Amino acid sequence: MTQTSEQYSEVIRKCREIFQKKTHDYGTAWRILRLSSLTDQIFIKAQRIRTIQETGENKVGEEIADEFVAIVNYCIMALIQEKESKELALELTEEEAVKLYDSYSERARELMEKKNHDYGEAWRDMRVSSLTDLILMKLLRVKQIEDHQGKTLISEGIDANYYDMLNYAVFSLIHLGEAHEKN
Repeated sequence: MTQTSEQYSEVIRKCREIFQKKTHDYGTAWRILRLSSLTDQIFIKAQRIRTIQETGENKVGEEIADEFVAIVNYCIMALIQEKESKELALELTEEEAVKLYDSYSERARELMEKKNHDYGEAWRDMRVSSLTDLILMKLLRVKQIEDHQGKTLISEGIDANYYDMLNYAVFSLIHLGEAHEKN
């Protein structure tokens, strides 16, 4: 578990760095997006990953690792929008945005550690393509929940799905990093 915690921290550090740099460049323009728009952004990224995995062709040239980083960051943005949107100003300072980022990434880590314990690090034996499919499945669930105005009868809420997608993307990045190290 120590190895996973260290790898997880390194992935989140890299994702946070990109989030912070983009916040510096663009501000928090993403705050204008509705939750459904963030869900669609994550969908676009996950669908691109799946297409590249299935076809073996990458015509844009951006690595799929970059798309998983985007999924992590969009999931955190979505969690902020879902939980904090009404209390926050549209434009946040870089410091405020990063503080929120850190708070939600820490919650994701805590969830990962609990689930990783109970599931015995099963994700380590999974393929990146399966993790991609799980992200897409979670996205379809989120879209269904959004279509029901956030109401569920028995299922987890939207936030649980965003946390899971975030963690699947981190696991994918760990796998991709390990494969890169082997080569």
